[in-house]
This record gives sequence, structure tokens and C-alpha cells, in this order.
Amino acid sequence: MPQADLDNVRSLLESQGYITDENIVMSTYLAMALQKPLLLEGPTGVGKTEVAKAMAKALGTELIRLQCYEGLDANAALYEWNYQRQLLHLRLEEGAARSIEEKEATIFGEAFLLKRPLLQALTCDKAPVLLIDELDRSDEEFESFLLEILSDWQITVPEIGTITASQIPSVVITSNRTRELSDAVRRRCLYLWIGYPSFEKELAIVRGKVQGVDEKLADQICHFMQRLRELQLEKTPGIAETIDWAMALVALHRSKLDPDTVRDTLGVICKNRDDMDLVANKFLPTVADLVAD
Repeated sequence: MPQADLDNVRSLLESQGYITDENIVMSTYLAMALQKPLLLEGPTGVGKTEVAKAMAKALGTELIRLQCYEGLDANAALYEWNYQRQLLHLRLEEGAARSIEEKEATIFGEAFLLKRPLLQALTCDKAPVLLIDELDRSDEEFESFLLEILSDWQITVPEIGTITASQIPSVVITSNRTRELSDAVRRRCLYLWIGYPSFEKELAIVRGKVQGVDEKLADQICHFMQRLRELQLEKTPGIAETIDWAMALVALHRSKLDPDTVRDTLGVICKNRDDMDLVANKFLPTVADLVAD
């Protein structure tokens, strides 16, 4: 594999402001080269979704996002018929000299088809990036249904026929591991675990994402977050919370941390009352060196 190809992928991602590393570059390159889905697992807020966004921008193509949730079914993911438009069309055709069968046939065409994310991805003129976000939130039945789409890249609409992808999309699947995904899904994907970033990577992300952040403040924030994640919190904050906190402190015109500011802004990084109490009462006093005046 030419090193130039990997360097090109790295440059593409970094050109979109995505701070990457060797594992992400390699996995992204292989997923595109082999036309296989890339399964990204890791804690909430570590940047899994951002990989797909950066890929789409770097490739100059559309990002199509399927947000998964409990109870997600094929209709919501694939297509639905525009029933209101169909009824209106039939009413307009009431006086036409056509049989009922002929009238019904006219309402089952692409003009009356509401394309949902999976069908959108199959019918794009240019291969899009298809983000299947938080697949672990859907149920096993939907997972099985999804496997058929990813294997054949085609679907059958009974009233129209089989629709085959003109361009195979680049697929990114994310999971926060709220439940274990099936072996069948894992076998069909390339796999990458994305954990919490190192101090150096987190600092680079903050500097790149947060306009106007003071160098000392950025350093203090990242040291604080690195040590905070060592606690047994209910909801461990990810890089998303780090960025939000840095933006909040910039909005408050802070150039360094101090104990009062940290206590007043804990709601940006802690999303649980017990976590806030633990950080404010037990953790904060032990890191006075990071929040000293």
C-alpha cells in the first residue's frame, strides 16, 4: 500500500479540521479502498460521528445520516409513500376515463416516493457517505434488515421493483455500546475503537476548534479533563464536553481557570447531579494546582 495514499487520506481529513491519528487514517483508507462499512465504537462524545462528517466534506460528497433509535423500522429507514399526495392525485383523476387499476398504477412512481436515508444513499448520482449513527440503540430485527442492504446494495419496492445502487456509498456505523452488536454486523465491517484522546490530541483539538482560546487556558482545560476522566463518574465527559467548556470559558472572557469559574460552569461538562457533587466537593480541591490564580 503506497504511503502516499495514507498521506492523502490524512491530508483530506485534516483539511476539514479533524485531528486524526494513524489508526483512524488506516481504517478510513481501507474502508474506502475495500468498499466495506467502518464500525466505530467508543464512549459518547469522542468524535465518532465527526469521522463521517470529515470524510464527506473531504470527498466533496453528501453526508446522509440515519439516526438510530429504539423502534426504528424499515419504513423510517428506507422509504414511505406520500399518501396525501396519492389521495390528491386520485381525486384529480376521478373524472378520467381510466380503470381503477390504471389509476392506481399512476400513483406508484418515484414522484410519490418519500426517500428515507437508506434509499437516498442508494440513489445518489455521486457516492455519498452514509452515517448509520448509534446502531446499538436500534433493535436486533432492524440490524438483521440492515445486513441485507449492506450486502447487496439493493432494495425491492414491491410497487416499482428492485432498485440497485448506482454508486456504492462509503458507510460509517457508530456504536456507544449500550448493547452488543451482532457478530454478523461485525464480520461485515472493518472495526475501530475510538477512546478518549491523549492530552496532546485533546489540546490540539481545542486549539483548532475553539476560536480565541488562551494558550494557558487550553492547557489547563485539557489537564483538568484528563484527570477528571480518572474518576468513577456516571457520565464521563468526552471531547465534545471539552470543546463546549472551552467555548463557554471564552464567552466568559476567561484566560485561565479559577475555582469559582470551574464550580459555576460544571454544568457544561457534568450532566449528572451526583457527578457535579463529586467533582465540586471532592475532586476540585485536589487539583488546586490547575485552577490556581
